[in-house]
Amino acid sequence: MSERVLVTGGLGYLGSVLCEHLLSAGYAVTALDNLTYGAGQGLFHLCANPAFDFVKGDVRDEATMRAALKDADHVVHLAGIVGASACDRDPALTKSVNFESVRLLNKLRSPNQLVVFPNTNSGYGATTGATLCTEDTPLEPISLYGRTKCDAERLLLDSPNAVTFRLATVFGMSPRMRLDLLVNHFVYAAVKDGYIVLFEKDFKRNFVHVRDVADAFIHAIRNGAAMSNRPYNLGLDSANLSKEQLAFAVKKQVPKFYIHFAAIGEDPDKRNYIVSSARLKSAGFEAQRSLEAGIGELIKGYRMLSKGPFQNA
Repeated sequence: MSERVLVTGGLGYLGSVLCEHLLSAGYAVTALDNLTYGAGQGLFHLCANPAFDFVKGDVRDEATMRAALKDADHVVHLAGIVGASACDRDPALTKSVNFESVRLLNKLRSPNQLVVFPNTNSGYGATTGATLCTEDTPLEPISLYGRTKCDAERLLLDSPNAVTFRLATVFGMSPRMRLDLLVNHFVYAAVKDGYIVLFEKDFKRNFVHVRDVADAFIHAIRNGAAMSNRPYNLGLDSANLSKEQLAFAVKKQVPKFYIHFAAIGEDPDKRNYIVSSARLKSAGFEAQRSLEAGIGELIKGYRMLSKGPFQNA
């Protein structure tokens, strides 16, 4: 009988890709989601698979979580309010979903149930961008988003049988697409608008493909005993780039892309860092999908987008 993985936030940008990868890897999957972003089209194609199940519910509801955990061997807790701006819009909801739901999960789960949890590497705060952030670099989150995710990570790592990943900025196509993520946004601007106005052009970020993230979660499930109770940076070491470098990487594939630099904004998380994923590599996993291939994938995907509801062309 296959091991079962409970994926909270299963209809999200990461979750909808992860469920597919888990089933392909031979796991049974229960996706739990509250349908905040509409119906579950992102997982419709999995419904014919008898190893897949779906539960509509809220990760903050004890009865829902108790029932969902009953048959789970592992939990990937993706449910959350993601991004500084989204979190600032509703601080009470953010604290409830991003931290209190983790505390509830930790209370209800068996010590034998491995939890895999995504933190954000924006938790490293306003670094200079000059030195590598490792897992030993102090966490100094600036935004409410960063603070709630780092608090949840600390709670889990103080408990048995948990693995956390500090995610780089994720990119790539997903059934539940996000256009706000930096690479996804830059490529969309290049393809659809033809230009971008860029602020903080020298600020550096680290990037990782959404399918590499899914594969890393599966690696953690398979190697939970060896990896447990440690955080791992998850990014492409070859993709520590400034925003200017990223824009010109997009321009290589979309030559008409016009890039204008202006001091007209600032990142609420003050993200300016380069990150090392050496610890994860030593644990047996390395991201494989290149930024260049991801840009090409996004260009292809954006050809499939129809005009918006308020556009004539």
